[in-house]
This record gives sequence, C-alpha cells and structure tokens, in this order.
Amino acid sequence: MATVLRLAMWMWIFELIDILLLGQGLNALGIRPRTPLGLIGIPLCPFLHGNLSHLIANTIPFVSLGWLVTVRRPKDFWAVTVLVTIVSGLGIWIFGRAGSVHIGASGVVFGYLGFLLLRGYFERSAGAMFLSILVGVLYGGMLWGVLPIRDGVSWEGHLFGFIGGILAARLLADDRRTR
Repeated sequence: MATVLRLAMWMWIFELIDILLLGQGLNALGIRPRTPLGLIGIPLCPFLHGNLSHLIANTIPFVSLGWLVTVRRPKDFWAVTVLVTIVSGLGIWIFGRAGSVHIGASGVVFGYLGFLLLRGYFERSAGAMFLSILVGVLYGGMLWGVLPIRDGVSWEGHLFGFIGGILAARLLADDRRTR
C-alpha cells in the first residue's frame, strides 16, 4: 500500500508544481499521437493532469484499485503498472486523435481494472475469482469509459490501459487449470 500511496503522492506533487509554478506547462509533455516528441509522454502521462478535479478523479480509483493489485502479490504491482503504462501509452500514440495531447493516470487505472477483473478468469482460484467479482460489482460501471462517448476524455487511454491490464492478468496468472 505504501508504494501505491507514494506514487499517488508524486502525482500530486507534479500537479501542484505544474499549477503553482509552471502554469500547467508540464501538460505539453503528454502523449502526442504519432509524433516523435509524443513518445516522451508515455512514462510521464500518469503524472500529468488537467486540473485538481482531474487529479482527484484519478487518485481515488488509482489508490483503491492499485492497492487491490498488491493484495495477493505485492510484486505484481510494478509489473502491472509498467505494462499498462506502456500498452496504454503506445495505444494512444498509435491510435489517438491527431493533434491531441493525452494526460492523466486513467490509462493505468483502467489497466488495474482489467487486471483485477480478468485475473480470476486466468487463475481460476477462489480468491482471485472472488476479487474479480468484487471489483466488477464496485467498479464495473467504469467500463463505459472505454467507449468514445465523451469529448475531452481519452477513451483510447482507457481502452488500451484495460487491454494492458488483461495482458498483465494473463502473463502474471498462476495457471491453476494445469495443476
């Protein structure tokens, strides 16, 4: 849990520095689809937010879902976080709308969601399936975020983050079906 809180703290530090000292200038370092400079935004994107309400909206599910990723195996947290950041970022960079800049931790949040929802399927253990069902009940409504239904929202980041979470669930699963 401490690792999740530390990352959330860094998101807040970056945003406060950006607001108070840089006039939101760091947001220009977000992911810019299909531009060489836009690749820099892939690791930075989760730390950049449009405003405090955007940051708050990402912090709460980031901490709660991130903590749930660590519950069974804390080392999974870093593997899932890195994988979903890369998959989400590359998905945005390849398929994102031209001329847009994508910022925020929601791709990572949707990655955690995908990981937690599908881990039960891939592992087939009672604990993992219970956690998948619990997360589905509590956070299943977020799945609408992978659809292009709201202007100004990076549904691409949500979709590819979710896909990255599914990939992480598959790669990190203890395959109980073969035992």
